[in-house]
Amino acid sequence: MAGRRKFLKIAGATGIAGLTGLAGCTGDGGDGGSGTTEARTTTETSGGDTTTETSDQMSFGDDGTIDFGISPSVPQSDLEVQYAPLEDHIGSYLQENYDVPSGLSVEGTIGSNYSAIIQSLGQGTLDVAETGPFAGALGVMSDNAEIILQRYGYGGWTYKSIIAVPNDSDITELSDLSGKTVAFSDTLSTSGALYPLYSMSSEGGLDIGNLPDGNGSQAEFDARFAGGHVGSYTLLEQGQVDAAAMGGFVRDTSTGPSPEEFDSVATTLHEDSGLPRAPIVVSPELSDDVKTAIQEAFLQGPDSIYHGADGEEGTDDDLWFSDVREASQEDYQSVIDVANELGVGTEIFEE
Repeated sequence: MAGRRKFLKIAGATGIAGLTGLAGCTGDGGDGGSGTTEARTTTETSGGDTTTETSDQMSFGDDGTIDFGISPSVPQSDLEVQYAPLEDHIGSYLQENYDVPSGLSVEGTIGSNYSAIIQSLGQGTLDVAETGPFAGALGVMSDNAEIILQRYGYGGWTYKSIIAVPNDSDITELSDLSGKTVAFSDTLSTSGALYPLYSMSSEGGLDIGNLPDGNGSQAEFDARFAGGHVGSYTLLEQGQVDAAAMGGFVRDTSTGPSPEEFDSVATTLHEDSGLPRAPIVVSPELSDDVKTAIQEAFLQGPDSIYHGADGEEGTDDDLWFSDVREASQEDYQSVIDVANELGVGTEIFEE
């Protein structure tokens, strides 16, 4: 890895410009970034006089809305119905248990990529977000985010990264990817970019050049970023690439193709396991008591918040994860170690 240059830079839209609000969600846009605000209440005494008291009331961007960022890690067509019960629970839990603005609501916002989500947290235009392990860890390192929770999904707290090739491909090992076209999901994806590129370099002996922050002209292969894990698989299915990197859940679950459909199209060339599942992160602009309140809202949620708008487990609008637990940067150290091996630093969030 001697002489290896900066590994990543932001790709695509960044900041709030790269975010799109979910249709049907309530709440106004805000400037973000605050913890508590002084609220005045007026009471009348028995003698008819009035007194004015002040109390510290939690504030979320001074707009009465918790702005919740959602990363494009899974197909987005059903995100509104998938996340609606979770968003409703967070708003209701905070209203019932904390001093928050009247009518507090949660507004879901879809990010165009991971870096848009992380930078918006750093700017305070998002309060809380779900994101990938690599993006979350680097968000912490760059003071753009704080990790508060880890998610449980598909039967475990860890998951896999895979590189797949068509069933009729003559590619049998990573070194065979030299001169080929390879799809990746997102520049800040742990399973769809970081681990595959590391394996291609360390085990396959391939020169990754200036990918993914450059145009890839120095790499031994042609890289294409699909904007999502299923999108990476789709490019492979359509014959547009020779190999595709993605999270193992695309192969092993019905996220995108069914396992049977995947097997009819693709063969796993390489697999990395033990990746920590994706975190929930908050904006560092929030006060500690607000961060704790958001964390508690997730931890105290019933199972039904993961079942989608229809409230039934095992249907198409279920969330991919079904539980959360407390977490911090330490839980994602293995991801940071891989990033360090490739020379990744917090400068990836600099334009």
